Parts: sequence; C-alpha cells; structure tokens
Amino acid sequence: MPTATSLSEQIVLVTGGARGLGAHISRAFLREGARVVINYLRSSQAAQALAGEHAGRALAVQADVRDPEAVAAMLAQARAHFGAPVTTVVNNALPDFSFNGDARPGAEALRWEQVLQQMEGSVRGALNTVQAALPGMRQAGGGRIVNVGTNLFQNPVVPYHDYTAAKAALLSLTRTLAQDLGPQGITVNMVSGGLLRTTDASRATPGEVFDLIAASTPLRRVTTPEEFADAVLFFASPWSRAVTGQNLVVDGGLVKQ
Repeated sequence: MPTATSLSEQIVLVTGGARGLGAHISRAFLREGARVVINYLRSSQAAQALAGEHAGRALAVQADVRDPEAVAAMLAQARAHFGAPVTTVVNNALPDFSFNGDARPGAEALRWEQVLQQMEGSVRGALNTVQAALPGMRQAGGGRIVNVGTNLFQNPVVPYHDYTAAKAALLSLTRTLAQDLGPQGITVNMVSGGLLRTTDASRATPGEVFDLIAASTPLRRVTTPEEFADAVLFFASPWSRAVTGQNLVVDGGLVKQ
C-alpha cells in the first residue's frame, strides 16, 4: 500500500463493524469507495444486511478477534474474496460493555476479571488483527492501522475502570507499534472519542448525561458516530501519510491536548 493510496483503492477490515460505531465506520469507508471486511461476533443479521447494501465491495465475516486462528482465517478469506490483502485495519471491536456510570463497579467492587475481559477484547484483539494483517501490508508496501480509544484517559469523569485501563494499554500499543512498523510504511494511530450520541453501547446513558456533556463542550453538542468515523477516515487516507503514533481526540473540544 503506497503512502498515497486513496481510500477507494483500499481493502479495509473493521472489527465489530456490523453495528453501533463500527457500522458507521464501515459505512464511511464504503461511501468513499473502499472494499470493506465487516467483522462481527454475534451480529450476523446486521453484518449480512450491511454487506448486502454494497454488493461486491463488502464482505461480512464472523470471527472472535480474541482468537488468533479465527482472525488469521478471516484475513485469508478476505484476501481470497477480494483478490488482494487487507491494507487497512480499524480495531473497533468492544467487549460487552454498557456506558452507564451508575451501573459500573466502583473501586471497592471492581474485579480483575472485568479488567481482563476488556484487555482481552481491546488489546489482544488488536494484536491479533495486526499480526494477521502484517504479511499482506508488507507485500503491498505499507498499511494503515487505526485503533479506537477514549477521552477518559484525560477526563475520567465516570468509573469505567476496566474499559479505560484497557484503552490506555491500547494507546501504549499504538505508540510502540508505530515505532516498530514505521520503517515498513505502516502507520499506527488512535482516534479517541467521548460519549457518542447515540450508539448501541451508549443507549443506556441517561439523557441528562448527554445534556451535561453537550453544555461542557465548546461546540455545545455531543459528537455523533458519523463525525467520529470521518476522523478514522483521515488516518486511513493519504492526507495522514506523515502522521503515526498519534492519538486524536474527537469529542467537540471537551478534552484539549
């Protein structure tokens, strides 16, 4: 994948790409003419429906990103289907999680198993997809890796201890991978959002929380999944060819860095 490859020439894997934020990311790439592998774990109907809307340019594939063999098989299936390797990976898959601060465990109740569950999904899942995609990226002459993070590193206003710890680890992996893979023409970046209005995961969030966040941002509104997806496109596009190891916060200016 030469550094100037346009979005329309890319083959993109979006993990957890069938619903919620992932579906918006998949649709954004498809809108720009890319070929997209829509990964899913349990959302078969949603994945097949989305792929059916873009016949010939979308492929729905079931795989648990925590399983390296399943991920390798998914990448092989995508290559056979499209006749070329995946050159862009978006690590969006999220282990089961409800964004409702009132329902999350505080310091006294947090169990290590909850932290490990998030680590397995966010960090192990990303490592598996990157390792499976590397041979194809090297063959193509480069690639793009975009990890989905959170602004809770800088603004830990709710006790999402397990989720935030896993995403912080994913940010560290983003930066070390960027250093390691840069000489091969592979960029690795993160896009971090705050609360989005509205995804499957944020449906449990009380309305007053959305209102509070909107009032706290310079733009006076909550970021939409479509707006977040557009930022992901930037890191996959030729415009970001000199950017790697970065974390872009997309939350309407709530967090400034």
